[in-house]
Amino acid sequence: MTRPGVPQAAASPGPAAELSALALPAPQMPTPHVPVPTSSTPAPAGPVRPVPASSTPAPAGPVRPVPASSTPGPAEPVRHGSSRRSSARRRVAAAGLLCAVAACSSATDPPAALPTSPGATAAPPASSPAGGGAPPAPSAPSGTPAPTSTGDGLLTLAFGGDVHFAAQLEPLLDRPDGSLAELSRYLGRADLAMVNLETALTSRGTPAPKDFHFRAPPSALDALAGAGVDVVTLANNHAVDYGQVGLRDTLAARLSGRLPVVGIGTDEDDAFSPAVLTVDGTRVAFLGATQVPEWTASEAAAGPGRAGVAVALDPTRLAQAVREARRSADVVVVYLHWGTDYTSCPNASQRTTSRLLAAAGADVVVGTHAHQLQGAGWQGRTYVSYGLGNFVWWRRNSPVQSATGVLTLTLRGRHVVDERWQPLDVQADGIPRRPGAAQERAQLADRERLRQCAGLAATAP
Repeated sequence: MTRPGVPQAAASPGPAAELSALALPAPQMPTPHVPVPTSSTPAPAGPVRPVPASSTPAPAGPVRPVPASSTPGPAEPVRHGSSRRSSARRRVAAAGLLCAVAACSSATDPPAALPTSPGATAAPPASSPAGGGAPPAPSAPSGTPAPTSTGDGLLTLAFGGDVHFAAQLEPLLDRPDGSLAELSRYLGRADLAMVNLETALTSRGTPAPKDFHFRAPPSALDALAGAGVDVVTLANNHAVDYGQVGLRDTLAARLSGRLPVVGIGTDEDDAFSPAVLTVDGTRVAFLGATQVPEWTASEAAAGPGRAGVAVALDPTRLAQAVREARRSADVVVVYLHWGTDYTSCPNASQRTTSRLLAAAGADVVVGTHAHQLQGAGWQGRTYVSYGLGNFVWWRRNSPVQSATGVLTLTLRGRHVVDERWQPLDVQADGIPRRPGAAQERAQLADRERLRQCAGLAATAP
């Protein structure tokens, strides 16, 4: 998705220095391009559920502790740490990427001067107490849900599925800050929210030898911040759709001060490092990885000294990352790109991986890729959601593929004690909205069938 005039983010000290060492001179911007599959063969529609239509308003969704602001803070929790505040209830400190043996940056590197968005507060070092001596939290921008202080010791996490800005969604990035603000009523009510951003963040590069290509300018991160998203994963099969040039731009955008980004990096350790966000003293580590066996996994996997995405076809390295995060985080979350396209039940690899990650110490394991919903529930003490479906998406091939929603989990300590699913439906403009009452009830009923197919429990042990 080429958008002429988008500035390329400058490389920063530390891992970004690897980018500048490989940097190419920026060529003349190409003509605007809307991502179109090179193959005209439509994707399989999958089984279609009868969905009764209704304009009756659906019951109100769950109400959770509400952040005061979706304004993006400093760059992803990079190397030296950063912080941002959004309410007295929710103080989020980006505690820094947990890199294996502190390999992500030299101890002699000076703290990076990370760019901040209007209203964002300066960050203390990661070793400083969250909030110590910091200025008061900025007021919430217009349209952001009002803050709620519960003091109940609970943590809420919200998850949406696959997001990109192709075709009819491209104009949203002309004014990104408020373009997805309507989704903040679902994502912004949780303490922290995460989605999968399925696109390269670039306006340059050469399309990879594959059927579908997605790209967007770095302002895509601004749009997601405005939707209430706090962290994104780029560990998927479209993050490197525009080759090494696009990858360098994407890694630079990661340092641009918009949102924490996981699942991609300048090398293997960087790609498998979590973003660690702190809510009222609770440290939550977010990891991302892909298990989709296609071009990206074979040609653009991060490795020793090689930039790319976190690939977990063999989940051993990912399990190691979970164990490393477990040592210092209170809650460990893994967001995977996995499963078989157009299926509603998890495959053997998904089941094996979820068990391995649970044994390694993951508290929450969620994922996407199948383009339709898959089962969710408890696997022992670990909560697993195999498929969150399409979320902000360009195609509506069938009712099954447009069915989506927001998963909100409530944790006490490190364990999920409650789940809430808000059914949504991807509309013709690509944005998910609440369906009619009958369709909402049908999706909730089908969710129980999907849970049984996944072999997961409906309640916490």
